[in-house]
Amino acid sequence: MSKGKILSVVLIAAAFGVGNYYGGLNSSPVITSSSGGASFGGGYDKSQDQDASAEAVQQVQGEVRVVNDGESIMAAVKAANPGDTIQVMPGKYHETVYVDKEDIKIVGVIKEGARATMDGQGKLNDAILYSGNNFVVENMTITGYKGNGIMGQAGNNFIIRNNLIVDTGVYGIFPQLGKNGIVEHNVISGIEDAAIYVGMSDNIHVAHNEVFDSVAGIEIENSRHAIVENNYVHDNTGGILAFITPGLPIKTTYDVIIRNNFVVNNNTENFAIPGSTVAMIPAGSGIIVWAGDDVIIEGNIISNNKTGGILVSDHNSFGAGSNDPESEPNPDRTMILDNFMMNNGYDTIDEVKALLAIELKGSDSADIIKVGGGVDSCIINRHRYTTAGVSDWKECDFTNTKNIETYLLDKPVAPRDIDPSERGKIAYLGICTGCHTYTDRMIGPPVNIIQALYMDNPQGLADYIANPTKKREDYPEMPPQNYLDEGTRLAVAEYMLKTSN
Repeated sequence: MSKGKILSVVLIAAAFGVGNYYGGLNSSPVITSSSGGASFGGGYDKSQDQDASAEAVQQVQGEVRVVNDGESIMAAVKAANPGDTIQVMPGKYHETVYVDKEDIKIVGVIKEGARATMDGQGKLNDAILYSGNNFVVENMTITGYKGNGIMGQAGNNFIIRNNLIVDTGVYGIFPQLGKNGIVEHNVISGIEDAAIYVGMSDNIHVAHNEVFDSVAGIEIENSRHAIVENNYVHDNTGGILAFITPGLPIKTTYDVIIRNNFVVNNNTENFAIPGSTVAMIPAGSGIIVWAGDDVIIEGNIISNNKTGGILVSDHNSFGAGSNDPESEPNPDRTMILDNFMMNNGYDTIDEVKALLAIELKGSDSADIIKVGGGVDSCIINRHRYTTAGVSDWKECDFTNTKNIETYLLDKPVAPRDIDPSERGKIAYLGICTGCHTYTDRMIGPPVNIIQALYMDNPQGLADYIANPTKKREDYPEMPPQNYLDEGTRLAVAEYMLKTSN
């Protein structure tokens, strides 16, 4: 957060912050009972979701295929039929598994404490990739990959649970462009971007995971209708993030509930890929809302995060700003309910100290920090926290989210009906946008730069997708996408060179 970008925020705070301070010295705090008040009804009615009323494909029970140590999981997937369960026995497996079939389960067998372990040995990019619907993966240990532990590529109705993922490069668990999915009871560490990264997805439940020693613990990015609850998020650079990355085809993040998590000691120095979105996160950030809308933060234990417990910012005040005119930059309707917060902001950045000084807080640390634009946000029991930038927030007219148990749909979502002409678009959305935006730097270069390089040469781009080489020192080497067939690689190259979003 640069001083230049925060200057306007400081001036605005100076205009009314001091007056609010002196005017409020003699006022009594509003004390609200979190258990006795109204429950949030929410603006989203999942019973009206068009996908929920669709007639989903009946999940079928198939046969069990056993993979023993020394055999290939991918070979079992190729032989499998929809409905089959692949049981992976304890042992070491050095391979990438790509599941493009419906109703497949990969289940690691735990025997006398020994687990099935996929080990990329620092050479392979991805462990498990899936694009089929109704996919389940559980009880696997995954380590030593350079890109992703488990990545979803437009698959719906997924369950990812009880996996142990260590040091898998950019992302640990990464469902992209999925709907109606569960990520639960996983333990993930040592990730240079996000341990759990939910990208451009809807109706997602992230619960009972432990994430640590990563740059970002849990990210909800350009996604809607997500609940993040009962997770243990510790010793990352930043704990839980709900945000909008500019330049992606889906422009919004909203209806996110972050509740009942332990968010503690997230003070790890940032070791992200330089220039990536998460490289901007200051060490010591508990929960970050960056341009996301309708985010509710409730019932969390947030402690010992040295920069701040909760940080709320627009695109222009935090990070590099945005080159995407279609991406609305402000965090609107942030709602902070009762949370237990202790010892946050004890070694915060200078810009936050400046805000606190202007608001005459008498402290150089803060639990809650708000900078930049945004409207209609609210908070209850604000007297319990040290805050900066929230003096104009109103009192919330509800105190809890008890009425919302889950945003998961009651019925499975029907498989995507992909017209052959849409193959390139779906591959672009489900795969390429995990590392590329159209206008801004992410993990890889912006798409508009790629368009300038390849222009009328889609075959050249398709060949590069299959066998990339490192071209620029300021970007990491792209992993090969040669698991995609030749026709799909050409289709996605053609789409990428034509898209304007």
